[in-house]
Amino acid sequence: MASLTKHWNPGLTWLCFALLVHSVASLLLPGIAPRDYKEGEDVPLSVNEMTSVRTQLPMDYFKTHAVNSQCGVVADKSAEVSANLGELLSGQMMSPTSYKIQMLRSLKCQIACKDQLSAELKETIKQMIRDQYTVNMNVDRLPGAVKFMVRDPQKETKDADDGEKNQVFVMSGFPLGVQLKDQYFLHNHLKFKLEYHRPEDADDSGVSLYRVVGFEIEPSSLKQFVRDGGDSAVCQSEGASLEPLDLDKAETITYTYDVEWTENPDKEWVTRWDIYLQMSPGSGQIHWFSIINSVLIALFLSGMVAMILIRTLARDIAKYNELVGEMTAEEAQEEAGWKMVHGDVFRPPPHRRLLCVCVGSGIQLLLMCGLVLIFATLGFLSPVHRGALLQGMVLLFAFMGVPAGYVSGRLGKTLAPTSSEHHRSTTMLTALVYPGSVFAMFFFLNLLTWAKGSSGAVPFTTMFAVLVLWFGISVPLVYLGAAAAYKRESIGFPCRVNSIPRPIPPQPWFLRPWLLCLVGGILPFGAVFTELFFIMSSLWQHQFYYLFGFVVLVYLVLVITCAEVSIALTYFQLTAEDYRWWWRSFFVSGTSALYVFGYSLMYLGTRLQIVNVVSIVVYVGYMAMISAAFFLLTGCIGFIATFFFVRAIYGSIKVD
Repeated sequence: MASLTKHWNPGLTWLCFALLVHSVASLLLPGIAPRDYKEGEDVPLSVNEMTSVRTQLPMDYFKTHAVNSQCGVVADKSAEVSANLGELLSGQMMSPTSYKIQMLRSLKCQIACKDQLSAELKETIKQMIRDQYTVNMNVDRLPGAVKFMVRDPQKETKDADDGEKNQVFVMSGFPLGVQLKDQYFLHNHLKFKLEYHRPEDADDSGVSLYRVVGFEIEPSSLKQFVRDGGDSAVCQSEGASLEPLDLDKAETITYTYDVEWTENPDKEWVTRWDIYLQMSPGSGQIHWFSIINSVLIALFLSGMVAMILIRTLARDIAKYNELVGEMTAEEAQEEAGWKMVHGDVFRPPPHRRLLCVCVGSGIQLLLMCGLVLIFATLGFLSPVHRGALLQGMVLLFAFMGVPAGYVSGRLGKTLAPTSSEHHRSTTMLTALVYPGSVFAMFFFLNLLTWAKGSSGAVPFTTMFAVLVLWFGISVPLVYLGAAAAYKRESIGFPCRVNSIPRPIPPQPWFLRPWLLCLVGGILPFGAVFTELFFIMSSLWQHQFYYLFGFVVLVYLVLVITCAEVSIALTYFQLTAEDYRWWWRSFFVSGTSALYVFGYSLMYLGTRLQIVNVVSIVVYVGYMAMISAAFFLLTGCIGFIATFFFVRAIYGSIKVD
């Protein structure tokens, strides 16, 4: 065992990681080139899908407009935004609008478009207001921010003025409208407050260039006064605001907007995303405290378990090797403990083909997640590139088919060295079972989303592209990896397997399989619990997340925790002369996925306000897919760590 640990310096490892995170923190959004505009140049404004926390079903923004509306018609076809694979899969498709913005050109009460209100359109808009839909607009790849004030109870003092008592929160997107009892008010007037910055490196021609560094939206509901045959409007009357637009009383809707440009020399282009990435004042301290607490607990438990196992195993191995030379064969057989199952510990488990498939798929997910986190931490999968994260996950999963096929093939050849039929079926199942299950579930949930009229439904052409990616890249790479594995010799075991299985003695209650799995899954879940909350808030409450450095740290803690827990509980099981460790080592750490799924159900009941059955089914379906992936990933870590641990300890004893 000393050979396994003498070269590892944990303090140096964590120091190097901390220096790496610190060094890449200064590299904000690499690969994103700023866009410079001349004065008077068009600055395109696009609109994303409308989102709702209550339905989780994205809707097309133009669904709130009449069929023949001119609100989505633009004269410049070059303003149309193309979508990548990630945007198509997540429903984040940008569309141009008729709002016209030009650099440094401020405007007042400009008419964007007008709509005739039918009874059906009124009801559609009312339902979307009840479902609290949010409109998401973008300028220069920068989302429109809405600021609002919230009273801070900690600053409620007599000496504090109103400004000090309030906290400013920022959210991306603005509400479609407001419901006050039985009245519905649509936000049909938007004030675009844009900030610009003069870059130091001006154009060589001497023309002044400007960059957009801020985009704020102030929505309001106004019953404007339209004049000049509908070509202009009045949004204020002698300095006083007009009455809001009541949908029930309105027959037409006029969409108007203001544009206000303000220079901000203190804000640079590289820091313009800061307000979105720090949306929750006060949560940073909780985040840091929880992360540090989880890391310290995980490191303490890992060190404690490793110390106990190394000391105990070193004593047991030395004692056993000493006694083997002195005892007869009959006396040696009476020696109790993990040494006595050496003739059965490497007996192939039941359903070995399925075990190979699970381990291969787990490796595919483990490497995919690791590479995605590395690229995201370095800034190559930034929120500026919409859909880049999801697209990167899909592509990397396909390319990780090589290690998936190789690992499942190596394990399959080890458990069935001479069965070519076993090898072929193992490779085929590794290439098809998990990706096919995910695709089938995704297709079913996509049908439900399409049936509800959501714009988040993935087009069938995109589904076909995913199939091409699967069968054209992932499946051949799995077979390529498996072919390389089958050309190598099978992994050797230090002990021969007895022809007759050894009887397993009655086990104490605390070593029951279901109890071991439930207890073993708590620690890996505890390692990711805090970060899981922030990630789920990003997924289901439409918040930005860019703290990938924290996720990398948690990911490392998760790997260490899964390995240590599976090794420790497997050792206790072997000590009780129960050699059925193959599947149990997988389930001990993989059961943490059960806690993840249970937490997602609790999150559904406490944090979300989903109102319809289809949305609940979609939420539960996607969280079941995430939990299944987490099961394979964590189970694979526990199994591989235990596999090499068992080979190491039984290779250290003298067996005739």
